[in-house]
Amino acid sequence: MTAIHPIYPLIDPMPKAQADAPIGIFDSGIGGLSIAQEIARHLPKERIVYYADTAHVPYGPRKDQDIRELTAHAIEWLYRQGCKVAVVACNTASAFSLDYLRDHYGENFPIIGLVPALKPAVLQTKSKTVAVLATPATFRGQLIKDVIQRFALPANVKVMPVTCLDLVPFVESGAQMSEACLITLKEILQPVVDQGADYLVLGCTHYPFLKPAIQSIFGQKLTLIDSGLAVARQTARILIKNQLLFEQDRNNGLRIECYVSGNNAENLKTVLQYLIQGDLTWDIRNIGVE
Repeated sequence: MTAIHPIYPLIDPMPKAQADAPIGIFDSGIGGLSIAQEIARHLPKERIVYYADTAHVPYGPRKDQDIRELTAHAIEWLYRQGCKVAVVACNTASAFSLDYLRDHYGENFPIIGLVPALKPAVLQTKSKTVAVLATPATFRGQLIKDVIQRFALPANVKVMPVTCLDLVPFVESGAQMSEACLITLKEILQPVVDQGADYLVLGCTHYPFLKPAIQSIFGQKLTLIDSGLAVARQTARILIKNQLLFEQDRNNGLRIECYVSGNNAENLKTVLQYLIQGDLTWDIRNIGVE
């Protein structure tokens, strides 16, 4: 696999991909594998090329323009590998990059993004109070503001933002059930439980991997919602719309090809063994960043 290069402007466009091309998925780190696994389960005949920008994770504390440029470079890499669509499996990256990416690539390379799954929480909450756990950058973006304006405010539902920059590193290091992680989750989430929140929206793709930890602390007090299945269904709709759905058997080949920019593939193998379900075949490799 080749290194990542800047993409301004788009030159030498790739030919339109065929149905047998892979689905490209990008995240700042390995958290987007929560989305990749939902897509793999929902679309069992598709193969996935997953790019984790571990050289620059986490994106949450970064400046807006830095997020845009890193995201643009990663999506360009997926495009140059011949992927047929790209899923921005990072709420922070989606918050700042979707409009530009869609304009940049046009209809021949569909871009699918993420929005925190606030709508189902608003529709189902009984206490009229829901919490959203996300990065500061996600809350700065317009996507979450639009969802709150469109769904929460008309329903008179209070939305409580919760941020913590320590959570992504816990997942990246495989320490999501560590004592330090459990203490951190207790500290940041107990206040919203005390104020009546009954739903917690997991607004970062790393956070579904924290579900067992959160449930071990709060039990049934919080119902956890993430956007994984919704993104998988949207990916299927986009593939069908563009006549890119692959419907042949692949003879149980490699399902998820993981590539990381941080030269830490070997260190992540142990973590991925716990994060990726055993029925999905996968591999992880390093790529260069220029």
